[in-house]
Amino acid sequence: MGWKFTEAAFKDLIVKLKADYTILGPKRFVGQGRFSDTDLIRYDEIESLDEIVWNEKSTFSPKEVVFPITQTLFYFIEEKFLEPKLDENKILIFLRPCDINGIRRLDTIHLRNGPQSDSYYAQLRERVRFVMMECMEGFDTCFCVSMKSNITSDYDMAVRFGDDEVLAEVKNDDFTRYFSLDLPRVEFTPGFVQENTIKVTVPDGGEISAGIYNHDMWNEYKSRCIACGRCNTTCITCSCHTTTDIFYDDNMRAGERRRTWACCHVDGFTDMAGGISFRKDNGSRMRFKVLHKIYDYNKRFGEHMCVGCGRCDDNCPEYISYSSCINRLSQVIQETDACVKIP
Repeated sequence: MGWKFTEAAFKDLIVKLKADYTILGPKRFVGQGRFSDTDLIRYDEIESLDEIVWNEKSTFSPKEVVFPITQTLFYFIEEKFLEPKLDENKILIFLRPCDINGIRRLDTIHLRNGPQSDSYYAQLRERVRFVMMECMEGFDTCFCVSMKSNITSDYDMAVRFGDDEVLAEVKNDDFTRYFSLDLPRVEFTPGFVQENTIKVTVPDGGEISAGIYNHDMWNEYKSRCIACGRCNTTCITCSCHTTTDIFYDDNMRAGERRRTWACCHVDGFTDMAGGISFRKDNGSRMRFKVLHKIYDYNKRFGEHMCVGCGRCDDNCPEYISYSSCINRLSQVIQETDACVKIP
């Protein structure tokens, strides 16, 4: 069973929820898009139902809600340090199934990728609740069905936006206390995308031959990719970061340690002491990203890291198609005669 809201009733629900939650969702920023006279859709705090863009794909993912672009880990003064006080307000995010699956992959990296979980991520993540926006058709560059990320049950509430009404399924009973007693009950179960225009053939998960790592297909990206990092920063599952100590001008023995997003495509990511740097050319960086998303992560955790949202294709200034790259890799794997296996 579900609930049926008029548009006015759902606006009233958002007002009630804002008393206890910071509400975030895809929001339009007019004239701030990548091209002249185009809009930008990114995640930001929502004040009203009218601000939620539910029928277009957001330019950026909601990743920064749980994994901030820059985050102060602790302050240091002389020989003492102090962690920042966290906002205790709960967070409610309106997002699509692929992004829920993407955040679950971030959970894996930060919480289950070693003997110790990332406490900074965990403290923020436990405050977050999901409102899944029903997504039944997808968009031109989506390939979530191929990546098996088109369906999820990991949400607190699911909504279907329609003309002058909103249907809702509630899985977390904490939300029903905000509902008016006279709301009508209806039969509602959210639907999911069953087919995308773009179809991707992902390698079957078996061992990849050594020849793939040195294949000529990666040479194309040495000149075509400009290492801007847009594919990484718009991706819901990219989780790399760097740490930096910031020293205050008035006391060089005081400051703060911050972690900031970093990514495999940008210069300096693999720099090490002694002037050593791995993956210096853009082709090897592309190879690393592709194989990490659909091979390395899958080998360890049993699913692909990429969720097929298509934002990398949408935002690449060189029009490099990641979905086409996966299909090409699958074809190369089938055709190669290399027999040396990577253990």
